[in-house]
Amino acid sequence: MKLFAWLRPNPPTLDADLRQRLALLPRPMPSSMQTLREQRWVVLDLETSGLNLNRDQVLSIGAVAIEDGGIELGRQFERTLRRPEQKTNASVLIHGLGPSALAAGTDPAEAFVELLEFIGDSPVLAFHAPFDQGMLARALKDTLGHRLQQVFIDVAELAPMLNPDTVLREASLDDWVARFGLEVQARHHASADAQVTAELALILFSQARRQQLDSPLQLEQRLRQWRRRAVHSHGL
Repeated sequence: MKLFAWLRPNPPTLDADLRQRLALLPRPMPSSMQTLREQRWVVLDLETSGLNLNRDQVLSIGAVAIEDGGIELGRQFERTLRRPEQKTNASVLIHGLGPSALAAGTDPAEAFVELLEFIGDSPVLAFHAPFDQGMLARALKDTLGHRLQQVFIDVAELAPMLNPDTVLREASLDDWVARFGLEVQARHHASADAQVTAELALILFSQARRQQLDSPLQLEQRLRQWRRRAVHSHGL
């Protein structure tokens, strides 16, 4: 037995169907030079039991696809996960996910495989993406033994980068939604938040093109420069 092997948790046990579907997933692509309109994007929102990346759980998933410069209204993804052990707390009440909804939800392993199939090889957009990326990465590892490889781009960074003259007190999703006059069906509902984030992303893509940024790779490169300038301006 290898030294310290006992410290590593056993990989989750999956049925043959889920293993086969994982094996057939396309390999995520690195950021490309195709145009923002040509690129298929998936906009993701997770509702969770709290904000602790090491302890809290994903409770529901909302995702929408952006293709050919528009939101694919007929191809939205929404799942509430089966979490019968989840206790009601402040976060759960905000999402409106009561015990009955969580008890009747989709098996987490099935839901996460379906999400990966929906995402495919597309880059992922999210508001405060590092949180969603971290939560999803841990959930995939714990539930499926799968490593998250998709490229994530943070809409919460894109918005101020492309709108340097806009000063917002909190710069939350609600603030940017109000800034551009968007409407939200139901905040803190995964599918509604994913939908309005996608609408915000389309506005930002239009702004990016006017600033000669018309590919995922160019956006990522400009974001890295913007982060370095932000760090430098704060004297860090």
